[in-house]
Formats: sequence, C-alpha cells, structure tokens
Amino acid sequence: QLQLVESGGGLVQPGGSLRLSCAASGGTLDYYAIGWFRQAPGKEREGVSSISFTDGRTSYADSVKNRFFLSRDNAKNTVYLQMNILKPEDTAVYYCAARSGTIRPLTADEYNYWGQGTQVTVSS
Repeated sequence: QLQLVESGGGLVQPGGSLRLSCAASGGTLDYYAIGWFRQAPGKEREGVSSISFTDGRTSYADSVKNRFFLSRDNAKNTVYLQMNILKPEDTAVYYCAARSGTIRPLTADEYNYWGQGTQVTVSS
C-alpha cells in the first residue's frame, strides 16, 4: 500500500521560503496525482496545489499562485513544494495526498492516501 511521508516544515519569517517534500514508498507514483493540502487551527482543510506525476501538469489555489511551485523527482519517487514569499496566513499543517490517475483536483475527498502532515509556521 502506498505510504507518504512529508518533511521540510518549520518556522520561517514572513517573506521567507521553505521546501516541503512528499516521499512515497510501497509503490511508484508514476500513475498518481499528488495534492498538497493545509489545515490551520479552526479552519477546514484547504487544497493548495496538485501535480500529475505522469505528465507534470500542475494546479494551484489562487492564494498561493506565483508563490508556491511544485516539482517531482521520478527517480526518488518524491514531490516537492517550494514555498516562497511566505505570509503569516500560510501557517498550517501541510499534508500531501495521492490519488490514482492524472486528474489532479484540489478537493481532499478525491484523494485516497495521506501523509501525517508537517507544520509550517510563518511568524516574526
């Protein structure tokens, strides 16, 4: 069964950058789409961005467009979320999730496999 592990979270000042990783084991990501989601205290889980591991196509929420960028490393079976110009409102637990196929929705219910999450805190 596919397992996902996120890493790279931490504390960063506003305007700073972080790179999150989502490493998969138990199967290849070649035929999956990976989504990144975040959940702040008291708020619903929000779709941030997604990528088709098959063709590399990406989608981004308006709130992170032109600040967050996805990439993939097929050899390492890993997806990266580069987060730039971070804002306090980006503070949340970030999760990666996987679903089979090339469709890459930003809706949490569409994904079958989830990582444990990594905390991102943006504060001065």
